[in-house]
Amino acid sequence: MVIQSSLSAPQFHDANKARAFLERIHWPRGPVCPHCGGVSGYLLKGKATRAGLYKCGDCREQFTVTVGTLFQGSKVPLNKWLIAVHLLGASKKTISSRQLHRLLGVTYKTAWFMTQRIREAIQNPVFSSQLSSYVGIVEADET
Repeated sequence: MVIQSSLSAPQFHDANKARAFLERIHWPRGPVCPHCGGVSGYLLKGKATRAGLYKCGDCREQFTVTVGTLFQGSKVPLNKWLIAVHLLGASKKTISSRQLHRLLGVTYKTAWFMTQRIREAIQNPVFSSQLSSYVGIVEADET
């Protein structure tokens, strides 16, 4: 699968396309319950149901693609999260929370929260393995 990493890719412009992108990457063979590991989940549909909500057929728990990731529990749209991860990963040095605040059009407090979560995820081996599945191989020089 080819992952388009330029900011013109559709997953950077729409929250539903970002969610579908994460589902393709995170669940290549279909949804997997993060609670029990069951693969008999089904998509919940209805007026009051949020997009991308699944229910496990085994343990009956509800879940989305963000459960167990650095995106869990955030009200920031997924497309803005993907832009932030892309910008922090693609910048030569780093990007400040203040700059992210201006680029994404979120509050400074939200931008700080996002940068802290992303930086923590990069240091945490569990989240780092999840990020590597999103961005591929990372090459670095001796600095």
